[in-house]
Amino acid sequence: MNQTDKDGRRVEQFIPPEGVPINFAIASLGTRFGAQILDMIFTVLVVAIVAFVILYTGMLPASAETMLTVLLGYLVGVPYYVLSELIWNGRTLGKRITGIRVINMDGRRLTPHQVTARNLMKEVEIFAPLGLLASVGTQSAWENVLTGLWLLVVIVVPFTNRRRQRLGDIIAGTLVVDNPRSALLSDLALSAPAAASSQSAFEFLPDHLDIYGKYELQTLEDVLRDTTKKSNHEEIVKIVRTITRRIRYEEPVKPGQELLFLNEFYRAQREHLESLKLFGTLRENKYHEHTKTEAKKLV
Repeated sequence: MNQTDKDGRRVEQFIPPEGVPINFAIASLGTRFGAQILDMIFTVLVVAIVAFVILYTGMLPASAETMLTVLLGYLVGVPYYVLSELIWNGRTLGKRITGIRVINMDGRRLTPHQVTARNLMKEVEIFAPLGLLASVGTQSAWENVLTGLWLLVVIVVPFTNRRRQRLGDIIAGTLVVDNPRSALLSDLALSAPAAASSQSAFEFLPDHLDIYGKYELQTLEDVLRDTTKKSNHEEIVKIVRTITRRIRYEEPVKPGQELLFLNEFYRAQREHLESLKLFGTLRENKYHEHTKTEAKKLV
């Protein structure tokens, strides 16, 4: 569902399997262009360095050096975009710097097929036509016209698309959004009803708390802070059912205790994640495997 936030940005709402609506601000075309320019600078630098080494060392005959230099753009560019977005969950170096990322249109994790498809289409959409433009003087008039028309289509599609998707995003089912900055605020856990009581109504085991990560905790915090969502009893009940099913919580949540359950689960989950971080174990989200980080040395 496409809407607009208070800052006038286009917002897309997703409902993942957990049933908690998540809003993403669609990245502006200017930000995407800036990220693309940065990524092109990084790849061109790598290609230039490799090409210089090849030319300087004379490893290949002169007839093959030019062809290899052209191929390097493809051999470096495609793996760079694909591997970066797979490793950094939809972000390249340029996207990390500009604060945007690629997400799956259905709210699930990006698949290798989607990442590969959108970046291979980038070669067809952008880089191949740019290469043809560079050889305008050697092409026929019809070839120049077709190249110009194709570039016009590529440029127009994101402007006429309400989600600002390019052709590669439409084919792959992806969307480029502003990367949400998650910040866990301290006062919610302290002000929760469960925090004031000496004994919790619900007991959560490590197996329950090992399912979700910081990203899901931030989403739950947004729900608990939103008075509109908190007053929607049906949505709160649905969220509770989803969480209890996901973490395999066998103790029933009695009617009227749904908000209490969510507050206590938030507090317990937050303490669990903070303790993991203290001992050098990070968990970003439900897809993220526990990874050990090297403890900082005391100086």
